[in-house]
Amino acid sequence: MEAIVLAGGLGTRLRDVVSDIPKPMAPVAGRPFLEILLANLARKGFGRVILSIGHLAQAITRHFGDAFEGMALSYEIEPIPLGTGGAARAALARCDEDHAFVFNGDTFLDLELTEVEALWRKTRAPIVVARHVADTTRYGRLDVRDGLVLLFREKGIPGPGLINAGSYLMPRDALAHFARGTPFSLETDYLIPAVRDTRVHAFVTHGFFIDIGLPEDFRRAQAIFAGSSE
Repeated sequence: MEAIVLAGGLGTRLRDVVSDIPKPMAPVAGRPFLEILLANLARKGFGRVILSIGHLAQAITRHFGDAFEGMALSYEIEPIPLGTGGAARAALARCDEDHAFVFNGDTFLDLELTEVEALWRKTRAPIVVARHVADTTRYGRLDVRDGLVLLFREKGIPGPGLINAGSYLMPRDALAHFARGTPFSLETDYLIPAVRDTRVHAFVTHGFFIDIGLPEDFRRAQAIFAGSSE
C-alpha cells in the first residue's frame, strides 16, 4: 500500500505554539507529531509514503531521510504553496500503484485500512473517510446516504453528525485533469463538484481521531499520546 501525507501547510493557527518548525513536526509527547503518524502507517503495513512538504521542508527531510520503520519515503516539495489539491495532485503522479491513501499531516486517524481497501476493490471510486463527532460546528458536515457523499456543508452547523476526517482513498489519476503545479483545494475544487457529477463513496471510521491544528487540541494530544504506546 502507498500513502500520501500532506505536510506542507504553514500552520498559522499553531504559530504561537510552534513558530520555527513545520506544523507536522510539532513535538507531541516528546516526539515530532509526523513521527507518530508514520509509525502508525508502518504498523498498518504501508510500504511507501510520499510526503508532500513545503514550508521549512528541510526540517522534515533531514529528520526522516529516505526510510522510516521499514517504509520507503519519497518527497514532493512544493516550490510554492499548492493547497491540498495541488499538493495531492503532484504526489499522486509519483505513485506506483493505481490508488493511494491520502492523510493530513496534522491529523492522527487510526483507520480501518482492510475495510477501506475492500470498498475500493468493490467500487474503484474515490472514498472520503467520514467520522461521527458530537459537534460538527468546527469542521463542517457531510451529508451521506446509502454510502455515497451527497453534499459538503459549510462550518457552523451545530450538533452531532458526520464530518470529513481529512483522509481519502483516491485513484492515481483522479486529479490528472488539473494542471500540475496549479494551486487548488482538494475539497472545494475537486470533491464538491465530484459528488454532483459522479459517485464518491463514504467510509465511516470508528478509529481514534485527533486534529492538532488548534492550540487546545495540540495540548490535548500531549496528554493522550503521553499515555499511549504510540
